[in-house]
Amino acid sequence: MSSERLIYLPLGGAGEIGMNAYVYGYGKPGKERLILVDLGVTFPDMDSSPGVDLILPDITWLKERKNQLEAIFITHAHEDHVGAVAHFWQDLGAPVYARAFTANIARRKMEEMGHPGRVVQTVSAWPAKTEAGPFSVGFLPISHSIPESSGLVLDCPEGRLIHTGDFKLDETPIVGEAFDPVLWKEVSAPGVKALICDSTNVFSRHAGRSEITVGPEIESLVSQAKGMVVATTFASNVARVKTLAMAGEKAGRSICLLGRAMRRMVEAAVESGVLDVFPTVVSSEDAKNIPRENLMLLVTGSQGERRAASAQLARGKYQGITLAEGDTFLFSSKTIPGNERGVIGIMNQLSEKGVDVVDDDSGLYHVSGHANRPDLEAMHDLVRPQMLIPMHGEHRHLREHVKLAKAKNIAGIVCVNGMMLNLSGNAPTVVEYIETGRTYLDGSVQVGALDGVVRERLRMALNGHLLVTVLIDEDGNPLGDPWCETMGLAELGSSKAPLVDILEEDLSQYVGRAGAKTLGNDDKLEEGLRRAARQSCQQEIGKKPEVTVIISRLQ
Repeated sequence: MSSERLIYLPLGGAGEIGMNAYVYGYGKPGKERLILVDLGVTFPDMDSSPGVDLILPDITWLKERKNQLEAIFITHAHEDHVGAVAHFWQDLGAPVYARAFTANIARRKMEEMGHPGRVVQTVSAWPAKTEAGPFSVGFLPISHSIPESSGLVLDCPEGRLIHTGDFKLDETPIVGEAFDPVLWKEVSAPGVKALICDSTNVFSRHAGRSEITVGPEIESLVSQAKGMVVATTFASNVARVKTLAMAGEKAGRSICLLGRAMRRMVEAAVESGVLDVFPTVVSSEDAKNIPRENLMLLVTGSQGERRAASAQLARGKYQGITLAEGDTFLFSSKTIPGNERGVIGIMNQLSEKGVDVVDDDSGLYHVSGHANRPDLEAMHDLVRPQMLIPMHGEHRHLREHVKLAKAKNIAGIVCVNGMMLNLSGNAPTVVEYIETGRTYLDGSVQVGALDGVVRERLRMALNGHLLVTVLIDEDGNPLGDPWCETMGLAELGSSKAPLVDILEEDLSQYVGRAGAKTLGNDDKLEEGLRRAARQSCQQEIGKKPEVTVIISRLQ
C-alpha cells in the first residue's frame, strides 16, 4: 500500500456560496505538494459585518505550508473566485495560472495592490497542460455567465480528477465558448476518480436555459420604452452586457457604461479577444446632452450595492445624470439571497421618482449561469466519476447533491470548509479537520474574525456608546464630578431629564461612595464606573451601552 495520499481541502466555498478556495495535494501525509484552485471573496452586509469592505477566506493553514504550494489556478474571473488573489499573493508567493480573460482581470487586481502583474501567467485551453509538482492541470472550456470559464482536469499518480468550477450546459452562450459535451465525454473516457462539482442550483428541477433566449425579450422591452432606459446586471456577465447594448443600439439609442466594474469588464473582454463586436459607447459627459428617449445606460449595482451606480441614480444622480418619471429601469439579474433588502430599497426609490421598474420575476430577462438539477445529472452521466464531491453551495445544496449522486450509485460525501478528505481509496474519507473562518478587509487592513473588531462594532451599533471621564488628584481624591458623552443613545430617559445629567449624577454618587482602595486602583475604579453607568442606562432607557472609561490622574 502506498504511503502517499491524494487530499482535498476546501478553505472556502463549501457550505456557502462565495469565497471559493480549494486545496488539492499529493504526497506523504503532512508533506503533500499542494495546488490551490481559486481564491475568492464574499461581500459583507450591515447586519453581520458593518463597515467591512470585503470578506476573505482564512488561509492560515495554507500560509503555514506556503513552501509546499506549487501554484494557484483560477477557473474564471468572478470575484468569488479571483477577488482575493491580490490580497493574499504576497503571503503565498506561488505563480498564478489562468486563461486570457481571467488573467487580464487578475493582473489588473495585482497591479492595483502594487504586485507585479507578470506573476499571473496566461495558459491555453485543453489539451494544453501546466505541470505543478505531482499535478498536471488542464483548463477545460465550459459555459458560464462570464467568458472563458473552465473546469480543471487534474491528473496525478492517483488518477484523474475534474473540478467543474461554476458552469451551465449552454451550447449558445453568445459570448465565450459553448459547452461541448463531446469534448467532456472524451476527457472523461479514461476514467475519472472524482468529480468536484458546482451545486448552486441543485434544487432547480427544470433544465437550464441558454443565454440566447433572453435577447428577443430584452429587445422588445427596450424598443417599446418611451423615456431613458437603464439596465443593470452583473458587470462580469459580458454576454448579457452585450445583449443589452445590442438591444439599445437596435432601438436607436446611444449606449453609456456607468460604473468602474462595467467599464473594466468590457475593456478586459475586448483586450483578451473574447468580445469582438460591441456597440460604440458614449461618455457620461456626452450622455447628458443626448435626448432621454435616445439614451440607454448600462450600470453597476444589480445586487443593491450602496455605492454602485444603480443606488446613486436611485438616490439622486450619478456623474450628473438623473432619472425622471417615465424612464425604465431593468434588473437583468437574479438577486443573490441576502441582498433582497438592498435591491427592494432601490426599487422603491426608483418608484418614488416615477420610474418603471422591471425585474426578473417573469423569467424573461435573465437566465442563471449555474447548472440546474437536470444539468447536474447530465454532467454526472458524461463524466461517470467514481466519487462525487459537491462544492460551491450551502450545506443544504451539498447534501442534496450527494443524494443525487448516490441515486446513480456514485460515492459522495458532504464536505464543508475545513474538512480534509483522502481521495486515494474507493470512496472519500475524512482524515482531518482544519480550523477555518473568515478574514475581514476593513479599510486597508486585514483583521481576523476572532480579533474582536467587527464584534465590538456590532455591539456599539446595537447598544450605543458612552464615554465616561473622571479626574483624580495627587492625593487620590476625585477632582470634580465625572462627565459623560454619549453616541447612539436617546437624549432623554424615562425620568424626562437629560440622560447625560442623570448619568453624571449617578456616577458622582458612586465615586463619592468609593473607598480609597477603589479610587487608588484604576482597574477597580474603571469596572465600578462601567457597571454603574450601564445600570443607570438600563433604568433610564432600557439599554446597556458599550462604556469606555478614561481615568486621568494628576501627578
